[in-house]
Amino acid sequence: MIKDNKKVIYWLLTGCFLIFVMVVVGGITRLTHSGLSISNYKLISGTIPPMNETEWQEAFNLYKQYPEYQKLNTHFTLQDFQDIYFWEWLHRVIGRLIGLVFFIPFVYFLIKKQLSIPTIKKSIVLLGLGAFQGFLGWYMVKSGLVDNPDVSHYRLAAHLTTAFITFAYTFWVALDLIFPNKKEVNIRFRNLIRFGVFILMIQIIYGAFVAGLDAGFIHNHWPLMSEGKFMHETVYIEQNPIYKNFIEGKSGVQFTHRLLAYLVVICVLLIWKRAKTQKLTKLQSNSIKALLIIVAAQFLLGVFTILLQVPVWLGVAHQIGAFFLLTAMTFTLHRFSK
Repeated sequence: MIKDNKKVIYWLLTGCFLIFVMVVVGGITRLTHSGLSISNYKLISGTIPPMNETEWQEAFNLYKQYPEYQKLNTHFTLQDFQDIYFWEWLHRVIGRLIGLVFFIPFVYFLIKKQLSIPTIKKSIVLLGLGAFQGFLGWYMVKSGLVDNPDVSHYRLAAHLTTAFITFAYTFWVALDLIFPNKKEVNIRFRNLIRFGVFILMIQIIYGAFVAGLDAGFIHNHWPLMSEGKFMHETVYIEQNPIYKNFIEGKSGVQFTHRLLAYLVVICVLLIWKRAKTQKLTKLQSNSIKALLIIVAAQFLLGVFTILLQVPVWLGVAHQIGAFFLLTAMTFTLHRFSK
């Protein structure tokens, strides 16, 4: 019997696609301020939305008990509530679907003995990441149900970053099965790509900070910040101690996100330049070209997102760009790893 066959690869890639959909819907949920519309967590019954006017009114009355309604949305009608409820409900349903898509086929492949020992171990890690991601989602929501009618940007970053990591690891496991043969590796060049992935992950975390603090709605100029300044004074005078400006201050977080964008571009350009000195396969060459194209598109999306003050469609497109860039980085790193 051939283990780790095409069905297993399709299973993993299906998981990758669903995580991508999950991240997109999560971005819409955040940008439409829908994330606190469902203030309880019911694993089974929560899958079914309110089905009649009485149930909708009960859900709306529950929403009214929490800070978002009491401090921000007292003007909301039932229709307004239904609009934001949809995105949070869809986000949660997709999360449950991902759990089933990962767990049920895993058990099936295990029973049919279609998984090798290394793939079983990697799959268990994936299941653990998925469960942790679900926990982080509710942990994030809880932070917005106490006093401040907004979720903690730290918890938002943890939730989003874990989703990206889960996707990248799932994709990596699939690539291990698609390309099982070992290859010679230039260690220094591989480490450069690893550094690029590391910087990109830091940038993704800061992107979540920007989203969580609504920091994209200020300093809507480029390449300089407000008042023609490279670094606006609010970057470093808002909080004490000063380092908090760069993890909790809107100006400092946006400034850091801007600088990291340049650093990500520089890393990709260095990878491209160093790649010219390597003997590349067609796949390796194409992966480098894809990196260049995607990082350029993502940089432009970031600039226009700031200039246009984060319209929902552009904010979502920027998040999708980050996802594609991580995909390209992961594929490139895999092609230059043993």
